[in-house]
Amino acid sequence: MLKRYSALFMPLAAAVLLTSASSCQTGHSMGNDSGFVSIFDGKTLKGWDGDSIHWRAENGCLVGEVTPQTLLKTNTFLVWKGGQPANFELTCEFRITGGGNSGINYRSVWVDNVSHALKGYQADIDGANRYTGQNYEERGRTTLAYRGQVTTIPKPTVSLAEGIKNNAWTAAIVTGSLGSSDSLQTLIKHEDWNSCHLVIKGNRLQHYINGVLMSDVTDNDKVNGKAKGLLGVQVHVGPPMKVEYRKIMLKRL
Repeated sequence: MLKRYSALFMPLAAAVLLTSASSCQTGHSMGNDSGFVSIFDGKTLKGWDGDSIHWRAENGCLVGEVTPQTLLKTNTFLVWKGGQPANFELTCEFRITGGGNSGINYRSVWVDNVSHALKGYQADIDGANRYTGQNYEERGRTTLAYRGQVTTIPKPTVSLAEGIKNNAWTAAIVTGSLGSSDSLQTLIKHEDWNSCHLVIKGNRLQHYINGVLMSDVTDNDKVNGKAKGLLGVQVHVGPPMKVEYRKIMLKRL
């Protein structure tokens, strides 16, 4: 996101820092637990589907980059071709530079195979760390939980399309706090390596950054929520930026 659209949901009312590393091939990996497997070989985009203009493998990293010559008209994704995970944990390390936006999509569906657009849940990541750690539904219900929030998405009383049309969508319900967004932001390194850990099980969606729980969503909306789907990483419409992902590990639950 950047923020991409006006949030449909009304605003919903500690730390293990990684050592900085200049190379994608160095640094501590989180994916050492039994059951985790690597889904990126560090050398090629084999097993992934995306455009070669904005995505490449370089120095052990999966790199998404927007330059002044390659500005986007729509968000684009690099999509993992290994299946549609339902219940899983995913760990990786990321670094984002520039003023742009990225994120890790999961339980998502194709919107456009040509532009590799996805719709679905997203662990948000941005260069200014305004949104990093929150749960945002790309092309859907928008913000499901801001950073620092524990929320529950109620069962819908109207369809998403009807709710948008009539401004009658039920907001997510805040059920707890993980700390203020500002205090949690201090635990996220700017333009340096951070770890991300997603724990996605049933209708509970937890996003950790640097070992700290940043958002926790329980989604009871079986109409618009998804139990499984595609996994991908994003580069967003906006200014020139670069995002790097390394040591991407998946554990199916």
